[in-house]
Amino acid sequence: MNAKAPITQDVLTIPRKLPEGPVNLVGMTRDAMRDALMVAGTPEKQAKMRVGQIWQWIYHWGVRDFADMTNLAKDYRAMLAEKFVVSLPEVVTRQVSDDGTRKYLVRIAGGHEVEVVYIPETDRGTLCISSQVGCTLTCSFCHTGTQKLVRNLTAGEIIGQVMLARDDLGEWPVPGARKDETRLLSNIVLMGMGEPLYNFENVRDAMTIAMDPHGIQLSRRRITLSTSGVVPEIARTAEEIGCQLAVSFHATTDEVRDKLVPINKRWPIADLLDALRTYPKVSNSERITFEYVMLDGVNDSDADARRLIKLIDGIPAKINLIPFNEWPGAPYKRSSNNRIRAFADIIYKAGYASPIRTPRGEDIMAACGQLKSATERARKSRAQIAAENGL
Repeated sequence: MNAKAPITQDVLTIPRKLPEGPVNLVGMTRDAMRDALMVAGTPEKQAKMRVGQIWQWIYHWGVRDFADMTNLAKDYRAMLAEKFVVSLPEVVTRQVSDDGTRKYLVRIAGGHEVEVVYIPETDRGTLCISSQVGCTLTCSFCHTGTQKLVRNLTAGEIIGQVMLARDDLGEWPVPGARKDETRLLSNIVLMGMGEPLYNFENVRDAMTIAMDPHGIQLSRRRITLSTSGVVPEIARTAEEIGCQLAVSFHATTDEVRDKLVPINKRWPIADLLDALRTYPKVSNSERITFEYVMLDGVNDSDADARRLIKLIDGIPAKINLIPFNEWPGAPYKRSSNNRIRAFADIIYKAGYASPIRTPRGEDIMAACGQLKSATERARKSRAQIAAENGL
C-alpha cells in the first residue's frame, strides 16, 4: 500500500465571541449556572437550590419555557426569561433508514452543520454524537476526515444533540405520569464528526451533564468516547470523565497506521498502548474497545490478526470489527465477508470478543465513517480524494 496522508497539524481554537442578549443555560455546569444566576441577582444562599430546580426542569423534564417551571415564583421566572434562554441546535433535516436508523442534520451557531445518528437495537438505543464541525485528523478511510475542521462544538451544542434526539423520540417524562424505566436513548457514543479529545473541556462538561443523577441520568458505562489516539488526553479522560473508551486502531504496524490514521506519526502504536494499559485501572472501565475497520488487502490478513493479539496482550479488551462503509470517491474497498469472519475467528480463539459490526443506515450515509455535513459534502471523484490524501 502506497497511501500517505498528512500528519494532523496543531490547531489553536480561538474562543468565539458570545452573542449578545439572553444567555443560554444549556451546556453550563452546575457551578457555572450558579455563578450566572448570582450575577443575575439570585441571592447566594438561594443559588444552589435554584440551580437544582432549574437543572431538573431542563435535563429531567425537558422543559424549555421558564413559565412552565412551576415551583419557581412568577417574578423569578420572569427574571429568568429576561436574562436566559434554554436553546438547542436546530434540526435541519431528519432521515430515517430502512433499518430504523435516524440521521439528523443539525445547525449550530454560525450556520455550521453537524450530523447526529440514532441507532435502535432490540436491547438498546445508541446515539452517535459529534464533537467538532469537520475533523482535524484526515484519516484516509473516513469520509468525515475529508472535511476540514471548522470549529469545536460548545458543551451546549454537544449535550443539545442528546436533548433534540430525546425530543424526536418523545422520551422526556411527563410530570405526574407513571414512571417508565424504558430508555429509547440508552447509550451515547462520541463517534460522530470530530476528535473528542481535541475538544476535551467541552466534551467533559457535556458528558458530566449527561451523567448527572438529577437530569438525563446516563451511567458512565453507557457512554463511550472514541479517540484516534490523542495520548496526552487519555489519562485525563479516565480521571475527569471515567466513561468507556474506544480507540480507532485499524492497523497492526506503524507503517500502515501512519497512512490510515496519520496521528500515529505523533503518537505511535507503542505509546498509545502504554496509555491504554493504565486506563481501565484509573477509570474502573471494564475493557477498552479496539475499533478495526476491515479494508481489503490493507489490514485484514491472518498475520494482522495475530499481530493484533500480541499487541493488546495484557489489556482488558474487545475488538470491534467494522466492515468498511464505502462513500463516493473512497480509496479503499470493504474486505470480503469470508475474510472478515476468518479474521474474527483468530481473535475469538485467542480469547477476545470480536463482534462484527452490522452496518446501519448505509442507505442514508449514516454508517460509521460516512458522516459529513451536507453543505460540505462535495461530490468528488475517487481520483480527487486520492490526490488530496496523497494516495
